[in-house]
Amino acid sequence: MKGQRKTTERSSLMNVGRRVDYAVRALSYLAGQPQGKIVSRADIEEQQDIPTYYLSKIMKDLVAGGLVHSHIGSKGGFSLARPPQAITLKEVYETVERPIVLMECLEQGEKYCAYCAVCTQRSVWDKAQSLVADYLAKVSVYDIADQHGLRKRLVALQG
Repeated sequence: MKGQRKTTERSSLMNVGRRVDYAVRALSYLAGQPQGKIVSRADIEEQQDIPTYYLSKIMKDLVAGGLVHSHIGSKGGFSLARPPQAITLKEVYETVERPIVLMECLEQGEKYCAYCAVCTQRSVWDKAQSLVADYLAKVSVYDIADQHGLRKRLVALQG
């Protein structure tokens, strides 16, 4: 039908929500510890103020994505699977969310929007998406390593 458009639930997809924030917090805390140190889930929760519900699921995703090793047992916990310099924020985002996509039409093209072929703004969003992805690919977990945790720093600031 002429003029009919396809619809979807939302047009922009990139959202730096809790899952990404908590994943970055957890990884930056692990990166701030001595190399090879196994850190308990409870320590990550407490020092980075991450709710148990979120952390369990996020750590499972980070293990599946090859960013973290899980260690079982009474002295179990987590350690980085790679040097923190080799883990980028882009990779973290894409491990716990999905590939970075600012607009659905950039990923799906004409399947999503009949105006894709003639859209004057598509190139703008494509360039913005590339800039964001390229920037996040240049920032490593090492760059934001956190030895003490957010909670301790906040308490010290208030003290």
